[in-house]
Amino acid sequence: MWSNLWPKLGAVVLAVAIWQLIVWSGWRPQSALPGPWPVLERLAGDLRNLDFYAGIGMTLRRAALGYAIAAGAGTVVAILIARVKLARRAVGSLLVGLQSMPSIAWFPLALLLLQRSEGAITLVVLMGAAPAIAAGLLSGIDQVHPMLIRVGRAMGADGLRLYRHVVLPAALPAFVGGLKQGWAFAWRSLMSAELLVVAGNQTSIGTQLQLARNLLDTQQLLALMIVIFVIGVVIDSLFGAVDRSVRQRWGLLGGEA
Repeated sequence: MWSNLWPKLGAVVLAVAIWQLIVWSGWRPQSALPGPWPVLERLAGDLRNLDFYAGIGMTLRRAALGYAIAAGAGTVVAILIARVKLARRAVGSLLVGLQSMPSIAWFPLALLLLQRSEGAITLVVLMGAAPAIAAGLLSGIDQVHPMLIRVGRAMGADGLRLYRHVVLPAALPAFVGGLKQGWAFAWRSLMSAELLVVAGNQTSIGTQLQLARNLLDTQQLLALMIVIFVIGVVIDSLFGAVDRSVRQRWGLLGGEA
């Protein structure tokens, strides 16, 4: 555990040291760029505020809903495309194009279709994450050894049963990688959506960021950025642990060979 933890702690210490050196250099006044200690004190004060947790809870709820819909849609689309060769040729390049589109490009359409609502935010998260998840599953299906498919068919598995018992389990490592990448896209899309789409009077991390910017409260702004970073790292680490577990079970880790 320590061997995995100390490089991360070292990176954090280095980043804080560079931050402090930039503040000491006088490049910007401390009212515009405060040092690490005042920001951490502000964050400690926020952690004693129940409204702060309400905003985090709202953001995580939106992230979970949008990501769950994206995971379901991406999985269904990938399976349908993989089963139909003509659809694979037609839609495969489309997925690559959608994956490369910045999530901010979906905001005008989401606002026109759904106004400033929860649905608009969910749509942006969906379009940001679903293509990456579908592409990850398709990549895993492409890497399934043909011998496995022939053996599965010889044992009576065909159609959906072949995908359920042979193809999808074999494609699981790549699929988990696609889910991890999809989460990264979903989290970035959600943060952008909350900054630009205010749904009702509900507070969230994005609305708190916008309020801090309007009030020129740099300490609060940086404290919220730390929270966003920590949440992203923690959830990404969970995906990483699942990914390593799956790869180890499938015998794909070099240390386990």
